[in-house]
Amino acid sequence: MKRRMFVKQLALSAAVAAIGLGSTALYAQAKTIKVGVLHSLSGTMAISETVLKDVTLMAIEEINAKGGVLGMKLEPVVVDPASNWPLFAEKARQLLTQDKVAVTFGCWTSVSRKSVLPVFEELNGLLFYPVQYEGEELSKNVFYTGAAPNQQAIPAVEYLMSKEGGAAKRWVLLGTDYVYPRTTNKILRAFLKSKGVADKDIDEKYTPFGHSDYQTIVADVKKFAAGGKTAVVSTINGDSNVPFYKELGNQGLKATDVPVVAFSVGEEELRGVDTKPLVGHLAAWNYFMSQKNPTNDAWKKQWAAYAKKMKLAGADKPLTNDPMEAAWIGIHMWKQAVEKAKTTDVDKVIAAMAGQTFKAPSGITSKMDEKNHHLHKAVYIGEVQANGQFNVVWQTKGPVKAEPWSPFIAGNDKKKGEPDGKTIITK
Repeated sequence: MKRRMFVKQLALSAAVAAIGLGSTALYAQAKTIKVGVLHSLSGTMAISETVLKDVTLMAIEEINAKGGVLGMKLEPVVVDPASNWPLFAEKARQLLTQDKVAVTFGCWTSVSRKSVLPVFEELNGLLFYPVQYEGEELSKNVFYTGAAPNQQAIPAVEYLMSKEGGAAKRWVLLGTDYVYPRTTNKILRAFLKSKGVADKDIDEKYTPFGHSDYQTIVADVKKFAAGGKTAVVSTINGDSNVPFYKELGNQGLKATDVPVVAFSVGEEELRGVDTKPLVGHLAAWNYFMSQKNPTNDAWKKQWAAYAKKMKLAGADKPLTNDPMEAAWIGIHMWKQAVEKAKTTDVDKVIAAMAGQTFKAPSGITSKMDEKNHHLHKAVYIGEVQANGQFNVVWQTKGPVKAEPWSPFIAGNDKKKGEPDGKTIITK
């Protein structure tokens, strides 16, 4: 009897090692693979991040229903870093050292991502980051499934400069005061200057997280716009978007007068706003809910059913958006990479991620670049409609390869286009 028990334990230990869970893993982990979900469910960013937690859980449910990964069910470990940037790092360490997750899906703001980056690199964890960002970073331990600046910000400004987009000559760069807006606007300012735009024709403004009084700022924008054809580039994040867009409506700032293009406003952020006065304002993304194709139709139907079943907030009006799509792509690509590597071992999964493809709800086949840990993504510019949806008015001919190091920042031409060991390569 003792010998039989010993043989069983030996076989189980071998199985655990074979799937890459490591010698420190509990035997129970041979039955499930723990995955971390690291999104703000409270605080200023909850308006944007809660649905990313929900769509990740929907993906996990779908994957488990189809047999899991390597024959094991995924077990989500959900934590709430509460829009508190140092708490993101604490929760990341908890997920990796206590919960021993094989992968983490999470973060929205760049400050939250930069808070957790040292933790993932120190402990050799794996993070999938699903939101557009400012670039200027490459890490072995992160896969960026949102857009780099050349897949969102630069095309949006090029569109607004074109005759088709209104031929803007003056620019208001308006953002929340943290790394993503400031770095994006540094890139955009250099880009605009390369196109002959003078400094006097660029007005840069920042507000803190959670800012709610935009009366003076919108009045200033109207005054600045009196000097010539003007566009606003908004990198406002989180729940501040609601009072900003309400104030645009209050002051009658229409898209025909001063178009606003937003990089962090999608269908979810417009849920609490009367969008009728905002018709014609723009957003640049790599996915819109309104896109018509069989993959998107099926995904929206699946999300609506899941939201109703789970009694999620807003289930009566289920919405999908770009970061949700990026999160969806990320978890499915990770599953494919694990199955290709036949292990959850981080280094082997990283190698197996190179070149992974997935049919995205946007209608394209997304590909993970073989070297730079970023997706090739198509770019779309959408106009706000009265019903809170977006009508696509411009798009790239196909997927665009990400440029993590913007050519509009001096010295980037000397930087490697792929992660270099465990070193964080940030500017």
